[in-house]
Amino acid sequence: MTWFSDAVAAVALFLGLSGPPAGPVAHGYVEGEYLRIAAPVAATLDKLNVVRGRTVEAGAPLFALDRTMARAERDRLAAAVAQAKSQRADLTKGKRPEEIAVIAAQTAQTEASLHQTQAELHRQEVLVRRNVGAVERLEAARAARDRDVARLAELSAQLDTARLPARIDQIAAAEAALAMAEAALAQQERRLAEMAPMAPTAALVEDTLYNPGEWVPAGSPVVTLLPPERRKLVVFVPEPLVARVRPGQALPVSCDGCPAGLTAVVAFVAPRAEYTPPVIYSVGSREKLVFRIELAPDPSWSAAPGLPVDVGLPP
Repeated sequence: MTWFSDAVAAVALFLGLSGPPAGPVAHGYVEGEYLRIAAPVAATLDKLNVVRGRTVEAGAPLFALDRTMARAERDRLAAAVAQAKSQRADLTKGKRPEEIAVIAAQTAQTEASLHQTQAELHRQEVLVRRNVGAVERLEAARAARDRDVARLAELSAQLDTARLPARIDQIAAAEAALAMAEAALAQQERRLAEMAPMAPTAALVEDTLYNPGEWVPAGSPVVTLLPPERRKLVVFVPEPLVARVRPGQALPVSCDGCPAGLTAVVAFVAPRAEYTPPVIYSVGSREKLVFRIELAPDPSWSAAPGLPVDVGLPP
């Protein structure tokens, strides 16, 4: 029967079957914690950049919704930000140089008029003292001088005001309007990015749920990813053996077609017992009190979700 034993060994080597662990064995399966990538808005799917069953690198584009309207809204908000910046800058400045030049010219004109009215007032005062001038003309000259003095003071105040910025409250309102416009633009930029998401990590493309040209509702996943580090082993340990298992413990793993020497680290031990493990994995364990145990395998082991596994328990 040597030839038969050799044939069995050759078949086992060809299939890559690893022997069951020594001692008690817990049965279970590989489970995946999927990343379901969706967009926050509804739109037509424009591009699908991935293929189901292939892997993607971190930062790779996954899909893109039609962003025509979103880009137009982004451009509108960018223009609103530019407008708010211009308004704030305008309020921090005085009047235009041309307007200041007009006030300065009016000031010079009034100064010349004041010089003339002061001279006329002085002449009328001399005439009145000599009793050769009319008092009415003296009062008229004094009124003209006072008018020019007041006008000069007015223009001087206007010139100082023209060089000042707007009131503090107006500037604060303009800065608040600018901050609001910038926040709206940032929100729209984020929405544009979410309408064409990138892969958050290297992962397997487990499924694609829409084709280009189809309408995608808001929040509906378009691509399902499975990162290697989000695979886990779920096994069910009989109640008499659960005390042997503790988090952080490395246990041997075997499965059909898997290489020998695999191990996984216990990540979770259920605090409560259950009775029947799900579906076929309960064969040989029905009617028994079992505890759910989750283990973290090596991320380099690309085990497919649903694959039955056997985990060796400590003796």
